[in-house]
Amino acid sequence: MGTSVETMEFQTETRQLLRLVIHSMYSNKDIFLRELISNASDALDKLRLESLSDSSLEVDASDLHIALAVDKDARTLTVRDNGIGMSRDDIVELIGTIAKSGTASLLEKAKEAEDAVAAQSLIGQFGVGFYSAFMVADKVTLRTRRADSDSGTQWESDGEGTYAIQTVDALPV
Repeated sequence: MGTSVETMEFQTETRQLLRLVIHSMYSNKDIFLRELISNASDALDKLRLESLSDSSLEVDASDLHIALAVDKDARTLTVRDNGIGMSRDDIVELIGTIAKSGTASLLEKAKEAEDAVAAQSLIGQFGVGFYSAFMVADKVTLRTRRADSDSGTQWESDGEGTYAIQTVDALPV
């Protein structure tokens, strides 16, 4: 299945943000599902827009959807969409290095927030809702393939400071 696994470290700001999100930002742990569905919805919107503006992108945007699958025995929840997807470089830049989305500003504003509701409202503004999955999961696995690519990428982490990334084949369209 794909190439060798590369282990990389989160940036310092990312590790600080993960601790903040996991341990204090959310008062309701169920919010992780809303955040993941919101991200999936954004991926659908991005594919729709790119398919309209880039004629070289050969995709079928007529059946865009989000699916949830629960495996009680394995104790997993899968959120799957058929949106734009991400390349390996996108993942490293956006998931492993969230300083680009204003991490330092988020950390400062979250420290200043007087209550959990105020802190929660910051999440959407800074695009870090993905990390809320670590509140309920021992391990998070992201498998994605950019719409204009044949190979995909798997990203996996326990949220403790490192993540593993590798190229994978045979991801669904």
